Amino acid sequence: MILSKKWEMPNSNTFDIRCIKNFIQKYNDTSLISIDPFANKNKIAKITNDIDPAMDTTYHIDAYEFLKQFKTDSVDIVLFDPPYSPRQISECYKKLGLSVNMETTQSSFWSKLKDEVSRIVKPGGVVLCFGWNSGGIGKKRKFDMIEIMLVSHGGQHNDTICTAEIKL
Repeated sequence: MILSKKWEMPNSNTFDIRCIKNFIQKYNDTSLISIDPFANKNKIAKITNDIDPAMDTTYHIDAYEFLKQFKTDSVDIVLFDPPYSPRQISECYKKLGLSVNMETTQSSFWSKLKDEVSRIVKPGGVVLCFGWNSGGIGKKRKFDMIEIMLVSHGGQHNDTICTAEIKL
């Protein structure tokens, strides 16, 4: 397992941070099937989704519904960069005129998404997670951590924790 710490200025678009872009490039083989359920403005994955119809993505549906579309063991790479906190979820949903409820802000909501990611990733496939914790998809879902990168943004900004996991 590689552990590294980088320092970069914060950016609301995680994948615009140079060291995170480099982290993704290490694992993202463009010949493989890659997906991003929370793409925002990113065009890194082959198949992209963002609930916001203003984003230029392949789909504009709820991330869970997006993930359910894929067959079991059919995806090589998942970029998993969901909103980091219930506040961010609430802001996103309210901006789109959607209601925020307990289901969308509870940890069980994220477990459901991770179960779907686990189902659709091929054995040997990779999931890159970005957030405020290093939990990733997890061992209980048969994933092995291969790299963790901590991106410190300095001052009062939370760090971004990047994990790379391979499905066993």
